[in-house]
Amino acid sequence: MRRTLISELLQNLGKPVAVAMVAASGLAACGTAVADQGINDPYEQTNRAMHSVNVGLDRALVKPTSKVYGTIVPQPVKTGVANFASNLSLPGDVVNSALQGNGEASVRNTFRFLINSTLGVGGLFDPAKDFGLAQKKTDFGETLYVWGVGEGPYLEFPGLGPSTVRDAVGTAVDFAANPVSIVLPKPESYYATASKVGSKLGDRDRYSETIDSVLYDSADSYAQTRLLYLQNRRFELGQPASSDGDDFIDPYQE
Repeated sequence: MRRTLISELLQNLGKPVAVAMVAASGLAACGTAVADQGINDPYEQTNRAMHSVNVGLDRALVKPTSKVYGTIVPQPVKTGVANFASNLSLPGDVVNSALQGNGEASVRNTFRFLINSTLGVGGLFDPAKDFGLAQKKTDFGETLYVWGVGEGPYLEFPGLGPSTVRDAVGTAVDFAANPVSIVLPKPESYYATASKVGSKLGDRDRYSETIDSVLYDSADSYAQTRLLYLQNRRFELGQPASSDGDDFIDPYQE
C-alpha cells in the first residue's frame, strides 16, 4: 500500500527529533552536511492542490493587502516594522548558530540583538549595522542540515507556501521553541507576531513584480515555484549548483 503524506512526514520526523534529543543532551557531535540534488516530489498531486489554494489566497487576500500596506504605510514606518521583526528573530538565530557550531555567528547575533534592543529603541532602528554587525540569518532547518539530516520530499502547505520535510520540521521547532515567544508575556507577544506579518506584507509588495511573474505569468507556476524554492534554499545552505549545470536562482533578487 502506498504510504500517505502524513505517514511519510511522521517517519521523517523521527530522525530530526532523535538527533535533537541527542544533541541537547550533549551525547553526540554534529554530523556531516549532505548535498541535496534533484527534485523529490512524490506528493505532487497533493502539493499542486495546496499550491492552487495558496495562489487563491494570494490573489484574494495577500496581494491586495500588501498593496494597501505598501501604499498607505510611510516608508520609515515600514522600515521600523521590518527592523523590529528582524530583531525579534535574532535570539532564535543565536541558538541555531550555537547548535550548528558557528560560535562567531552566535556571538555576532548576540551583540547585534543587545545593541539594537537598547540603542535601537527595541529594534526599531539598526545601529548595529554601523558597528559592522550584519545579521547572520539561520533557522532550525539549517541546523538539521548541518547535522546531516537529508532534505526529504518537497511539500507545499496552505498559507505557508513551499517547504521540504526537513524545513517543515525546522519551522515547527523554531515556532514552538522561539525564545522571544516564550519570554514575552501577552499582549507583547502579539505585537511581535503583528510585526512579522507586517514585514512579510512589505516583502510581498516590494517584490510584487517578481512574485507576480512566477505565480501568474508562468506556464506552470507550481513547477516554477518548486524550482525556485529548492534552488534558493540550497543556495542559502551553501550547496553547489546542481550537476545539470542550472544556476541557483534567487526569486527576490533585484
